[in-house]
Amino acid sequence: MRPTLRLTLIATTALATLTPLTACSDSTADPDTVKVLYNRSTDNTIRFKDEHLASVKRQFEKAHPGKKVELIPVQAPDNDYATKAQQMMRSPGTAPDLVYEDTFRINSDIKAGYLKPLDDYLPGWKTWDRFIGSAKAAARAEDGKTYGVPDGTDTRGLWFNKKILARAGLPADWRPRDWDAILTAARTIKRKVPGVIPLNVYTGKAPGEAAVMQGFEMLLYGTGRDPLYRPGAKKWVTGSPGFRDALEFVRTVYAEKLGPDVSDALDPNVNTRVATEWLPEGKLAIALDGSWMGQYWGNKGAREWPGWGEELGRAPMPTQHGGSPGTVSLSGGWAWSIPAKAKNPDLAFEFIKTLQTARNATRWCVVAAQIAVRDDVAADRTYLTSMPGVAFFTSLVKYTHYRPALPVYPQVSSAIGEAMERVTTGDADPSKAAREYDEALRTITDGAVTAG
Repeated sequence: MRPTLRLTLIATTALATLTPLTACSDSTADPDTVKVLYNRSTDNTIRFKDEHLASVKRQFEKAHPGKKVELIPVQAPDNDYATKAQQMMRSPGTAPDLVYEDTFRINSDIKAGYLKPLDDYLPGWKTWDRFIGSAKAAARAEDGKTYGVPDGTDTRGLWFNKKILARAGLPADWRPRDWDAILTAARTIKRKVPGVIPLNVYTGKAPGEAAVMQGFEMLLYGTGRDPLYRPGAKKWVTGSPGFRDALEFVRTVYAEKLGPDVSDALDPNVNTRVATEWLPEGKLAIALDGSWMGQYWGNKGAREWPGWGEELGRAPMPTQHGGSPGTVSLSGGWAWSIPAKAKNPDLAFEFIKTLQTARNATRWCVVAAQIAVRDDVAADRTYLTSMPGVAFFTSLVKYTHYRPALPVYPQVSSAIGEAMERVTTGDADPSKAAREYDEALRTITDGAVTAG
């Protein structure tokens, strides 16, 4: 999941827009109109998502004379958008025909009866063979059916300022082999380049999935196989040494003052500061962050930064001790799903097919700084040359992990954020915070746990 910039003014405006949308929908279904619900995010992606969908709408209407597309944007942070989408999908009178879904929410929406399986459509659609297996799996539910067509993903790794590392005596092609190498580099930077933040690892409750997914889980998934959830047993992991070790890494970063001030780290808008202040202004040496960061710094981005492609280096996140496969990444992603109560599901799937022409799929990955989930897009020169680092972050797909797409995951995520915050502030040591997490996990999952 890509973090949303939660600027106060924008978020306030976004929440104010939620109520009128229901009033705009009614129970009268036009069989010639497909209603498309999507999130108009609160950061600089607003403009190009709208423009892209407007272009696809024109293509669709030209190719399907007499058919219309009604675009229904919801401008809000991700959690608020999800709430609004669920509210609309509950009723046949307000359900859209197509909805943009964060893949980690798909199973909870399936359990609630909001989504329609797409298995009747996919076998006759040759383009589906172009999608990579991990992307297909992200939209596949526990019942084995597919409930969404993904349009891109993301990966995560280490961004670093080459000039700062050079001042610390570290190489321009820095590539840490394990966690100790990252901490050693951060300590060296703190000693030799005072006045900069050596390392940012998102933490705590307020940053949400920015902390849990691209902070903690980037550590946790480097400690062993299935460290969070065991799909074979359908149980969540407790008592995990890897969980404690990941918390210990977070504790070390903040206890040794290798990261930002704790008050800044726990700010819900910390990801905004990383992207638009700390990195472009040379205040941060190393950032554990996502493939999409370049969208902030390119032409018309939130913080234009000419030359960022040369000034910043990129390195894979290593496993805990450098063991196989040596590299870790986490991926999120969004998909197009058809609500169970959609009035025009067939027309909605036709719109998906227009969204996923090779040209449109490539264009979307370029303008939205997405990582391709199709083999033809991944090989397209336009995509491969669209932004510095695209080839690097695409290469991480083979190492990537997806969060457990289960209904209870949002609650599990909150418990992880709480554990991270406890060690960040010093209110608990890693062992105590891990025990508290285990207790919460047993309650959240109704005892569906297994010893790590």
